[in-house]
Amino acid sequence: MRQLASKWLKTKALLHHPHTAVYIPETCLYSEDQLRMMLRRHAFVFIKPVKGGGGIGVMRVAKERRGYACTRMEHTHRFSHFRALVFGINKLRIQRPYLIQQGIQLASIQGRPVDYRVKVVKEGQRWDFRAVVARHARPGLVITNLCKGGTLLKGTEALRMIYPRRLAIQKRREIIQLTQRCIPVLERRFPGIGQLGFDYGLDQSGRVWILEVNTRPQ
Repeated sequence: MRQLASKWLKTKALLHHPHTAVYIPETCLYSEDQLRMMLRRHAFVFIKPVKGGGGIGVMRVAKERRGYACTRMEHTHRFSHFRALVFGINKLRIQRPYLIQQGIQLASIQGRPVDYRVKVVKEGQRWDFRAVVARHARPGLVITNLCKGGTLLKGTEALRMIYPRRLAIQKRREIIQLTQRCIPVLERRFPGIGQLGFDYGLDQSGRVWILEVNTRPQ
């Protein structure tokens, strides 16, 4: 069963298809120039390793009135100017390639962000849905990973805690349909994959975003 660690390769595959590209937050490989450009375009961004999981190495970088803030886990570092920010990020970064992704202000429960994991597995010639769950961030964190203290909820249960019943059902259906749209795009690009974990976020207006795709979903 084929596995693919690179978040960038999977993101590029979905960006090359018009029916999936519109669901991808703006994403690029990390560099000082790209970071400057992304912070001009977005209120905040996430910086994360191209390869890796469990929230390890993920940073949230935001513009503030008097500089910048970089948050990793529960620790926030503040910088008065851009060069100091870059120096600080380089000290925090694990020495490997990173991505910069447009920050999405996720719909929350009790003020803590929630995202959604859809796991699918190939059985013979068909893909079966194995799970649709939500991950509720631990208090004080901007990442939802269960290994970092996030709470696992049923997907429908979490949606109903945010939206009216009918809209919650509609959003779950939208996530399922988007998953069905993405699978053949990824399978054509990466023959041999046998399981996928899609991480979705819903912003505060209810728009669905594809945050990440894993070939070794937990």
